[in-house]
Amino acid sequence: MGHSLIEIVLNAGLVVKGVMLILLGFSVFSWAIILYKWRYFARAKKENEEFLRVFPAMREPERILQAIRTCMIGPLPRLYREVATEGGKGEEVLRRALRRYGALEAARLERYLNFLATTGSTTPFIGLFGTVWGIMNSFRGIGAAGSASLAVVAPGIAEALIATAMGLVAAIPAVIGYNYFLSMSRRMIIEMEDVSEEILNQFLVMKRAGEGE
Repeated sequence: MGHSLIEIVLNAGLVVKGVMLILLGFSVFSWAIILYKWRYFARAKKENEEFLRVFPAMREPERILQAIRTCMIGPLPRLYREVATEGGKGEEVLRRALRRYGALEAARLERYLNFLATTGSTTPFIGLFGTVWGIMNSFRGIGAAGSASLAVVAPGIAEALIATAMGLVAAIPAVIGYNYFLSMSRRMIIEMEDVSEEILNQFLVMKRAGEGE
């Protein structure tokens, strides 16, 4: 079965072969992104949990920064580290910094997800194009041979179905990965928004304490 499938692919027309190569490229890049984002979100979640464990227990920024020095992926420790550079400034400056760095972290969380969305929405149609072209080849074969026998029809139908299957194989994991990672990123963005106010309050309290001395 595997040998006959390879033969069908190798004997397919140039257009259908091109469609298959495009779909294979989409699939390979999608799986690379899925695996990368899986590891990325797993580490980001772990580092966020570490920050949430440290932050309430240590009110001094120096101690917190020391405790999260190895947290390079999680959006919460990254946000805190960036805002800490502007900790001695006024409330409006800190709020702008939180918004700016929060937006940058949100963009990092959603990076590459557009490709998964594009793969999920376009590859079925690319596969459908290969399907239509394969069926057209079958009809051309019927016209040339003057017969609708299985030997004439089968090759075109087979390559058409393979193009359909490859479109679905590329699209389904991409859609699942996109929805899962988008849900994870939105959860972390909401978490950042919740913690941002606490970070702001910490630096404002420290600033006022410093001014009162």
